Amino acid sequence: MLNEKVAVVTGASRGAGKAIATRFMSEGAKLAIIGSSEQIHETGKELEENGAEVLSLQADVSDEQQVEQAMKQTIEKYGKIDILVNNAGIGFFKTVEETTVEEWDKVFAVNTKGVFLTTRAVLPYMKKEKAGTIVTISSDVGRRAIANGSAYTATKYAVQGFIGSVAQEVKEYGIRMGTVNPGAIDTYFGGSKQGETHKEDWLKVDDIAEAVCYMASAGKHMVVDEIMLHPLSQEYPRA
Repeated sequence: MLNEKVAVVTGASRGAGKAIATRFMSEGAKLAIIGSSEQIHETGKELEENGAEVLSLQADVSDEQQVEQAMKQTIEKYGKIDILVNNAGIGFFKTVEETTVEEWDKVFAVNTKGVFLTTRAVLPYMKKEKAGTIVTISSDVGRRAIANGSAYTATKYAVQGFIGSVAQEVKEYGIRMGTVNPGAIDTYFGGSKQGETHKEDWLKVDDIAEAVCYMASAGKHMVVDEIMLHPLSQEYPRA
């Protein structure tokens, strides 16, 4: 389904990003995986041992030069970029009075500036090919507000606006953009551990990978603007 496509996945060292890369591998895609720590190379080795063609890149998505270099290395290896998955993200949950300026700046740097930098970096290559798909992992809180999460929620609202605007700019080049907006996921988010007992009924990382794969592999004549998914057990307000 994604045979010979070149996919860049950020935040791919573990959790949902690793699951997305693994799913893409099974669909025949060539991979460039980006992570902020040396663990990204361990993940790349594991994927390679399972048959993937993969380029592992340690980079901070909030750093312009590192992002630009990562995309250039991907082009040098593969000659094109067909898919970008903006998965890298961080979060914390405190009252606004407890939130420091440093925490606010950090979450915006990764969750919002990071999406801006990676998206901007791949667009020249996608425009050249007159095709491309950019999938951004946002959150259900990008569509509704929650208490004690003002910084994280604000970044996800910002991402929705950014993607919506850029989608209109690049449509004429055959580039599609969309967001996957999950509810509670059993992953490492917020410093927690994957597989904890209280997360038994939460979304699994493979659920996110399936949604991303569907969006990335949709026919060229269509665009999937948004996928919202959450656990059946999660309370969620309906319109």
